[in-house]
Amino acid sequence: MSRRVTPALLASAVLLAGLAGCSADTPPGERWHAPVEPPTAAATPTPQVPAGTAPKRAFAVGVRQLKLDRDGRALPVTLWYPAAGEAGGAAKQLASAANGRFPVVMFSHGLGGRPDDYATLLTRWAAAGFVVAAPAFPHTSRGGDGNVLDVLNQPADVSYALTQVLALNAKPDEELHGRLDAERVAAAGHSAGGVTTIGLFTASRDERLDAGVVFAGTALGVGTAFAGASAPQLFVHGELDEVVDYAAGKAAYDKVPWPKAMLSLPKGDHGRALLSDGATLRVVSDTSVEFLRWSLYGDAAARKRIPTDATRGDIATFDDHL
Repeated sequence: MSRRVTPALLASAVLLAGLAGCSADTPPGERWHAPVEPPTAAATPTPQVPAGTAPKRAFAVGVRQLKLDRDGRALPVTLWYPAAGEAGGAAKQLASAANGRFPVVMFSHGLGGRPDDYATLLTRWAAAGFVVAAPAFPHTSRGGDGNVLDVLNQPADVSYALTQVLALNAKPDEELHGRLDAERVAAAGHSAGGVTTIGLFTASRDERLDAGVVFAGTALGVGTAFAGASAPQLFVHGELDEVVDYAAGKAAYDKVPWPKAMLSLPKGDHGRALLSDGATLRVVSDTSVEFLRWSLYGDAAARKRIPTDATRGDIATFDDHL
């Protein structure tokens, strides 16, 4: 699903220089303040995924690489997936896939990051019964040229990668043959990847997406004209974010016209807690897992567990409009 960057979006993207400290391990830079945007019309709500039950057991996790290219844009994708065998431990290279059909989550890294930076979080999602596909973007990943304006091309990259990942479902010689549920798909991302994710529900709406998870993101450059079918959103943002103001993330969250929730971390920064295990990551991962179980599997019991996980240990506050 390719989409050209319009001149208006390109002009607004000049402001994306404020995301130059986007990588979670980058020293603090200038804080970005949200511009005032006019109210946007609410998208038309439609029914969510059919009711169902998420797996109750944890899975072992497999990991592999998928080499993709979109019109000369190299997009290597890391896949984490439920695997056969005993649960626990690190993801195993090229492990055999577990039996079942699993929802797909597309994950977008931050500026100067790589998919592997988020392995702890994404492995937990896969262990809970999700196939996670994370592309490394050609200009904004670590080792790229750091062209922050290219963030506006990334929603199309994600849509292309999603098409290629879902195509694995029909290949008889593919390990994930028959394992992917193309009717239950979400997008998630951190910082510049959060911009990418919001863009997939606004200016570059991908109608295949049923839900979104935005970590330390902002609508800068992609706008808040949320469009298409109702897709629940979970926002996670540190109130001490030194790169993207908490107010900027909250402003984007406030414009979401669908079921939504915001997990706020009073002592949280731009997202370093996403990169290593600890009490904050456990709250974030548990809350996001239950959100994905509810929004992709249609698991009503998971919906009831979300507020408890979100407020455990007084690490976060939770604005719940799901």
